[in-house]
Amino acid sequence: MTDALWLLRDFLDSGGWVLWSILAVTVLLWTLMIERLWYLARVFPQLSRDYQRAWQQRLQQGGAAARHVRSAWLSRAQQQLQRNQPVIRVLIALCPLLGLLGTVSGMIQVFDVMALSGNGNPRAMASGVSRATVPTMAGMVIAISGLFCLARLDQQSRRALQRLSDRLRHQ
Repeated sequence: MTDALWLLRDFLDSGGWVLWSILAVTVLLWTLMIERLWYLARVFPQLSRDYQRAWQQRLQQGGAAARHVRSAWLSRAQQQLQRNQPVIRVLIALCPLLGLLGTVSGMIQVFDVMALSGNGNPRAMASGVSRATVPTMAGMVIAISGLFCLARLDQQSRRALQRLSDRLRHQ
């Protein structure tokens, strides 16, 4: 286990402080996504049943007042389903930008090596190139995987809201 941790630390150190920043954003991003998946799978179904039970207990399910109550409940459910999704979108967009920042800082390191020692030190230049490419790759991988998960979250949220809307039929 300690060998794996050392390999992970070496990988993170190869990208510099930018890669550590990408790791922090990734932990926050996936924490929020797992929370949303948990909410969709465990919490919202119970909330949906509560809304349905309250709707069925209403004496009047038709008319303007009932439509307003239904609309308010659906709006509240939609807000609860979409909670944290704007933050998730921002974090997904931030990952490639942090990767680009890693590219720029790595290339600056390459140019510093070239300015100090010329083109004759390929090992020092390779370190800067590695520092430039690793964060870019990590930022893109996290963003792409985040986009796939976010698309699934959006789809499941829309379906759950549509099912709730269908169950709260007004007469």
